Amino acid sequence: MSIRIWHQSFTVLSDLGPYSDALREHFRVVARADTEIIMHGMAQGTYRTHYPGDDIKYASLQFLHGLQFLAAGVRAEEEGFDAYAISTLPEPALRETRSLLDIPVVGYGESAMLRACQLGRRFGVLVFIDELAELVADNAARHGLGERFVGAHHVGFRFADVLEAFNEPSRLIATFQDSSRRLIAQGAEVIIPGEAPLNVLLARNGVRDVDGVPVLDSLAAWIKDAELLVDLRRASGLQACRRGYFSAQPDKARVREVLAFYGLNTLHATRGEPPG
Repeated sequence: MSIRIWHQSFTVLSDLGPYSDALREHFRVVARADTEIIMHGMAQGTYRTHYPGDDIKYASLQFLHGLQFLAAGVRAEEEGFDAYAISTLPEPALRETRSLLDIPVVGYGESAMLRACQLGRRFGVLVFIDELAELVADNAARHGLGERFVGAHHVGFRFADVLEAFNEPSRLIATFQDSSRRLIAQGAEVIIPGEAPLNVLLARNGVRDVDGVPVLDSLAAWIKDAELLVDLRRASGLQACRRGYFSAQPDKARVREVLAFYGLNTLHATRGEPPG
């Protein structure tokens, strides 16, 4: 039976043609033949420019933008998707969205960290938004993996550099490898390329390891997590916890009322074509 996954990016995908195209191609390669990944980005006009980092480096603005992720998750379930994927390292509103939905909800960073722990004893993360390093450390602790987290460091280049490097990536790959070696010297046995654009750039150019230390494909990790959780639900009825403050599920009618009260029901994510 086929699987439909709602992919939610922190970017306005329609503003980022080369990245959007590379992302679509990567999904086509990684996902099962019967998995359909429908790409969604943030609503038009969310940011002043095409670069979300100017906002999401602030906890307050990221919280506000995270409401789009929550509203999109509700829409994904209402539209019959089998899983909802928060496809960005900061994982805005992951815990809250998971408490609202009956379908599986996966997070980019969480999936990457869990897989990293199966490949090595300790992992490190490379980011191109300096301020995210603190958030990544906090998320690692929230996921219960703080003791296996070496640290998060700046990779040595920026978002705009990644977008420009899709045609000629050799310089950025060399910088990534140098930065990875510094994490390896600190004890990292798995490297997670933090933001999704960096992940796509490395994956499409076959960067699988640095000096024998694996470079994790974080996008592939959440795709496979989503597929697995849908399979498990269909096979055995397995679902997320529904007890306690962080997991109890409110009445869905009330959720729709609250979303409407705050005007979140009028936000529409930009949609891309599914890989195929």
